[in-house]
Amino acid sequence: MSKEKKSGEVSFLLGDTNGDEVEEGTSPEDDPQSGPLEDHHEERHDSVPSMISASSSREDSSQEPKLKNQPSDFSHGKQIGHRHSMSGASNLDSRGRRMSYHPKDFSVATPEEFVKRFGGKSVINKVLIANNGIAAVKCMRSVRRWAYEMFRNERAIRFVVMVTPEDLKANAEYIRLADQYVPVQGGTNNNNYANVELILDIAKRTQVQAVWAGWGHASENPKLPELLHKNGIIFIGPPEGAMWALGDKIASSIVAQTAGVPTMPWSGSGLTLKYNKEDNKPLSVPSDLYRKGCVEDVDEGLKSANKIGFPVMIKASEGGGGKGIRKAENADDFPNLFRQVQAEVPGSPIFIMKLATHARHLEVQILADNYGNAISLFGRDCSIQRRHQKIIEEAPASVATSVVFDKMEQAAVTLAKMVCYVSAGTVEYLYNEETETFHFLELNPRLQVEHPCTEMVADINLPAAQLQIAMGLPLYRLKDIRQLYDVDTWGDTPIDFSNPSMHPRPRGHVIAARITSENPDEGFKPSSGTVQELNFRSSKNVWGYFSVAATGGLHEYADSQFGHCFSWGEDREDARENLVVALKELSIRGDFRTTVEYLIKLFETEEYQNNKITTGWLDKLISENVQAEKPDVMLGVISGALHIGDYQIQDCFQTFQASLERGQILPANSLKNHVDVEFISEGIKYNVKVVKTGPNNYFICMNGSILEVEAHRLSDGGLLISFDGASYTTYMKDQVSSYRITIGNKTCVLHKENDPTKLRSPSAGKLLNYMIDDGGHVFAGDVYAEIEVMKMVMELRVTENGCVHYVKRPGAVLDGGSVVAHLDLDDPSRVQQAQSFTGTLPQPQAPPTHGEKLHQLFQSTRAELENILAGYSLPEPYFRPKLQESIERLMKCLRDPALPLLELQVYNYICAAFKSFLISALSQSNINFY
Repeated sequence: MSKEKKSGEVSFLLGDTNGDEVEEGTSPEDDPQSGPLEDHHEERHDSVPSMISASSSREDSSQEPKLKNQPSDFSHGKQIGHRHSMSGASNLDSRGRRMSYHPKDFSVATPEEFVKRFGGKSVINKVLIANNGIAAVKCMRSVRRWAYEMFRNERAIRFVVMVTPEDLKANAEYIRLADQYVPVQGGTNNNNYANVELILDIAKRTQVQAVWAGWGHASENPKLPELLHKNGIIFIGPPEGAMWALGDKIASSIVAQTAGVPTMPWSGSGLTLKYNKEDNKPLSVPSDLYRKGCVEDVDEGLKSANKIGFPVMIKASEGGGGKGIRKAENADDFPNLFRQVQAEVPGSPIFIMKLATHARHLEVQILADNYGNAISLFGRDCSIQRRHQKIIEEAPASVATSVVFDKMEQAAVTLAKMVCYVSAGTVEYLYNEETETFHFLELNPRLQVEHPCTEMVADINLPAAQLQIAMGLPLYRLKDIRQLYDVDTWGDTPIDFSNPSMHPRPRGHVIAARITSENPDEGFKPSSGTVQELNFRSSKNVWGYFSVAATGGLHEYADSQFGHCFSWGEDREDARENLVVALKELSIRGDFRTTVEYLIKLFETEEYQNNKITTGWLDKLISENVQAEKPDVMLGVISGALHIGDYQIQDCFQTFQASLERGQILPANSLKNHVDVEFISEGIKYNVKVVKTGPNNYFICMNGSILEVEAHRLSDGGLLISFDGASYTTYMKDQVSSYRITIGNKTCVLHKENDPTKLRSPSAGKLLNYMIDDGGHVFAGDVYAEIEVMKMVMELRVTENGCVHYVKRPGAVLDGGSVVAHLDLDDPSRVQQAQSFTGTLPQPQAPPTHGEKLHQLFQSTRAELENILAGYSLPEPYFRPKLQESIERLMKCLRDPALPLLELQVYNYICAAFKSFLISALSQSNINFY
């Protein structure tokens, strides 16, 4: 690909992968929207270079060019009054119904009637979802919405789901939504959701007409559609041939090179197929040519990497979702990283690709039917990634100019047609904003997690579109497609997708954030556990869906993503602001950390707001230890001390009470209302004494300073703390080596005294292997073992120098905090010790909240003394001065002659209020005492 700039014109040329110029491009004023001509039921036409050449040579002065930031009111095309608006109710009539130029004047009650009326071929009224989690939830919600709109019956399409014991134990949300469930074996996904023979068996037993695989698991395994088709069951997705040719990363790169789409240097650079554009047969990659793009072992991979030049990416062709991909900076790290890729995706072919620096990850959503029609549905920008896995997505891809992105869309459509692709898919590119060039990355032959971004800017229900295509409907019969192209909604006239009367444009901007069970403070390490609270407040422009409920959880075999939030706005900044507000109101409390706070931090950075990001931006922030905003340090210390102290004091009372119920009397000193609390925060050690001075009152001492705090234990385990004129709702999670304190929507971690000689697993998972021999020597920072956590391989490192002695065997199942090995320190005296905090507690600056009037002082002082008599006494040297002060204040109040009068006034106020309430209650009951 080459680029030329002259007189403000920008041109991009697609040809051979070596970048040779084949034909001069056009300026944005010519006709960037024109595309290749295509028939509606048969086409296998041009390569990408010839398409773009044809597009560039065609001139149409009446066609207005696309704008980089297209207005959302469609002012350049026909008015579309019947289009759905995310931003308000301007498209509703006086009765609150959506306005339409072509209202629905017919009714269909069943899928059978629908298929007959809309020219389909196959009736589908029962679907097996070969997936779990948010994929299953999204499919059922989307299809049921479409079914209600079409049939007035959301259950017209019935869903069967597969359920593992772990999903049942976690109370997974998708089980509740399903019409029928089938129990399957638990454990790793090769036992269940990725087992194509099992999926086929369940499909036959439950007598479904179709199978939907979603994303992940078996969704990209060509064997699944092959087996299903042989048994007369429809696969809602591409056929096996297209999945093999474009779904496989190696094969798709060869097909892309054949079509003239630029690719990054990789182990298969230059490999092409013999392709005759006049031949209507789908393109396939021979096995011998395929093997030329693979590397068989470490040595071959290292040889290819040296030829390409470091840094490189080691990729498994069957990987995805951040799994089976590693970045190698040099030859020394290459062997270990290569083995990690092999371990994450066993048996998958592996290839090497040049790392693209300063690139953006842009992708094109495609949709194709069984008759050769294929269209692009705008694009998405998924550049923000950690561990090469997306975490923030947005649509449309505004960073690329309309001219360049048109060529990316045309290339995507051509690739789909070359292999006879069917259903939804995504073509991914690496885009360089400085040079305005792009390179093919891969094609995902499935629906992607972030597809709702496209749904919101295009107003298309993609799972429902997949279902209708599987029923045999051509694209131009789908209601959403006809509305997108502004033609008769319920008509049957074909649409010339290559040269439509109105080119669709995205409406507004959408930003999506993935909610995952990962700890951003520890390199986004995933973890599992239960959920105690999940409260998401949607608005007219923000919505989300989750795979867990407030009483559910995530198990160790699940995906770390359990939620997805989407925000629509008139422009990018509007969408960003909407999402930030929604995330700040999102409340998730459970055994694991989430990415919510970190996402807020990312959205508020100057780089994100200015759209100056790349695929390496987030990894750079992680390496610089950029963390989410944390609560005030002393507020975290006070909250942590209160939580820890209250739990320990409560435990003493409960133990003493239980002993009394058994007829045992424990020593009096075992029943105490004060404890010493010790923890480390940000390398500083805090020693705090916490005393409970009443049911809801606490006395905190540290370094000679004291602080009285009021705190109420909530029914959900939280503490409502009142301090210095403000109140805070706080929660604590007692973990193996730390206490996690949540204050509002901010989190801080208070570490327990850490013993570096005990090497523990940070999360539940499986021990894969040790990196050194038992008894071997390691230095601080060295990797000593690898574990698999929620389908990801994580490295375990030591913090000190010493010799490692193993406790667990490879293959062992680990709980969070399990001791994996012991470390014999080279020099225990050199272990870094936390510095003790020498400061004092902050003193309240706000006025006291309790009253200062005489009778109010009397009541509060009396309550203090009653608490002391109840056993809530302070330890010495604080007890006697406090007791004397309280007694003197009480006696002063009693000697004041105004006290009885003030008490009488309070009594009169109470009586008057009670009299008013009584009269009102009697009048409402129509009771007459006269």
